[in-house]
Amino acid sequence: MIKHPVVDLNLIKQIRNQKNISIEEMSTAMGYKGYQGYYYKENGVRKMSAEDIAKISSILAVPIDKLF
Repeated sequence: MIKHPVVDLNLIKQIRNQKNISIEEMSTAMGYKGYQGYYYKENGVRKMSAEDIAKISSILAVPIDKLF
């Protein structure tokens, strides 16, 4: 059986907090009108797309493979 990598939501939150980036700032940087767009993804309510993961990697300035 093939194991697929899973996005580490806790790590993303931890890195975002270490860089003092608020949920609102992250949502704006990702192109959402309100904070909920990003909040729901970071908390696992909604799935992240490959594009979301690439944007997060860029915004947080971390290699994309570190997010898994």
